[in-house]
Amino acid sequence: MCRVLAYIGPELPLESLLLQPENSLINQSLDPEFHPQLQLAGWGFGAWSEHLLKPREPLLYHRPMGAFYDDNTKGIIPSLQVSTMLAHVRAASYDSRVVLADENCHPFSFAETPWIIAQNGSLPHWKILQRELLPYCEDRYLSQMKGTTDTEFLYVLLLSLLKGDGDKEVQDAFTAMLRLILDAMKTLNLVALTKLKIALVAPGRIIGVNYGAGHNGETEIAGDWKALRKSGPGPNDQALSMLLEPMYLLLGKNFQDYAGSYEVDVCPEEEATSAIFASEPLTENGDEWLHIKFGEIVFLERKGERVVKKVSKLSL
Repeated sequence: MCRVLAYIGPELPLESLLLQPENSLINQSLDPEFHPQLQLAGWGFGAWSEHLLKPREPLLYHRPMGAFYDDNTKGIIPSLQVSTMLAHVRAASYDSRVVLADENCHPFSFAETPWIIAQNGSLPHWKILQRELLPYCEDRYLSQMKGTTDTEFLYVLLLSLLKGDGDKEVQDAFTAMLRLILDAMKTLNLVALTKLKIALVAPGRIIGVNYGAGHNGETEIAGDWKALRKSGPGPNDQALSMLLEPMYLLLGKNFQDYAGSYEVDVCPEEEATSAIFASEPLTENGDEWLHIKFGEIVFLERKGERVVKKVSKLSL
């Protein structure tokens, strides 16, 4: 299972997000707690900082290896500080067809858009589904696609559907994207469980999406993901539990005072100055983390010193 971590808030050392915490993203790639699977297919991050020479462009780093093997981390990361960050560690099946390359490491970033993207999910049969979906993709984004992953193709499709960068336009694009995917699956008789847990990030903004479809293409799904996880090794229940599992959000202030952890001072939402969006809760007290449930989209934006949150239902 891939991992996603996004941050917005006051500028702070990047190592406090990626290196120092005991349950840091890089440590998870070697010693995962919540999902016991090594993350060996690559990792990367995109970050913005007012201290960079190009503060409106993301600084991108990718490496197609387990993050804990990357000898650059202790040389590069401690030299950086960030106010917006999206990081990802990639899991892939042990299959000779899996391509390990920089071009397949998240997050993905294209010209002509402020957004970068990473996801913990999968779009089955995406290469064949392109027969139906390519007509909706703009050449200016298709021409920038370099890798062989479903996430990069989803990025192309989403950007092509965007009519603007406002919250409503982004939500409309996500809704349209899933509708097109489900229509393509039905047309090609390739309906399958589709898990799309996506972080879309721009300077001072995080948009987190937790949606997809069940084994028969259904988008309204009931079930207890924890109970399904315990039901045994059957692939249907296991996959459905992963689909229904929430994404996680931590809001608070004074994050910079808790070096070496993901702790914050919990406060009323209207006083929050920083936000972390992640694929799993990263502190011992998981009760502090809000759940972004299946079928929801969360909009986080830094306005002045505060982070504003809005959660909506994605309805097809």
